Amino acid sequence: MGKRFPDEEAEMRCMYCQGRMERGTTPFDLHRHGYHLTFDAVAAWVCTQCGEAYFDEGQATALQEMIQRVDEEAKRIAASA
Repeated sequence: MGKRFPDEEAEMRCMYCQGRMERGTTPFDLHRHGYHLTFDAVAAWVCTQCGEAYFDEGQATALQEMIQRVDEEAKRIAASA
């Protein structure tokens, strides 16, 4: 879900185009199990050349935990219908 960057001061390059990565935000969209989840701006490293985004370990973990909770609630809601 994301690539880990251990040193924010290091010059980071995009793995696709080798462009320079900068701290910024990116949208996050997820479509699964009958629901859609959208965040307009999640903190990430964003390529200044192609726009590819990578999440820090903390953001990736938080997103995964949130998705798991939403999955559980979606199943509960669907079961009560």
